[in-house]
Amino acid sequence: MSASERLVQDATTLGVTLTSADATRLLTLTGELSRWNRSYNLTAISSPAAMVTHHLLDSLAVNADLVGTRIADAGTGAGFPGLPLAVCNPQRHFTLIDSTAKKVRFVAHAASLLGLTNVSAVHGRVESLQFSVPFDTVLARAFAPIPELLEKLTPLCGPQTRVLAMKGKWPEKELAALAAPWRIVSARELTVPGLDAARCVIVLACSDGAAPGVPASGV
Repeated sequence: MSASERLVQDATTLGVTLTSADATRLLTLTGELSRWNRSYNLTAISSPAAMVTHHLLDSLAVNADLVGTRIADAGTGAGFPGLPLAVCNPQRHFTLIDSTAKKVRFVAHAASLLGLTNVSAVHGRVESLQFSVPFDTVLARAFAPIPELLEKLTPLCGPQTRVLAMKGKWPEKELAALAAPWRIVSARELTVPGLDAARCVIVLACSDGAAPGVPASGV
């Protein structure tokens, strides 16, 4: 079985349908990341094979939790989970945000290389940015403890925003510290093909009628 065929098969177990062209683009992404990584140290995962499990499939595992059409990826790093999700969701627009300039340069380069017109790369700290309209979904992969995470994400969120906190082990203590107006919408453990490590996603939203903050005009 080719690497492309295996990726399509593994994505299917996550409930994600990839075309062979999608799979080829995603493998192009890991190959390009591996090439850049030798010079710029963008990720601790160094081999393309490990990138498939730790980056591609790990990202696609939360595809079913996305809502709406405007998606933000806070602290995207080298573009995960945003880039893989953008490949299989062409109808949605993804804003990938990171405070490290070299990582944002790679994200912009990769989006161009893959022909992703539904990706914007933004350099900055999420807590310092201003957006004119809240995002429908905000992704955060191993970004910060949940209470701190929600505080930092305030500029991206509105009353209807869903925050997807992607975690390793179940964050019991972090969830115990969750405070109003935030509430848990859903929470589940993730099984990522080929990845022998704990993964889970916590979906959070504001209580009905509440808002985490008032977004200002800007980006």
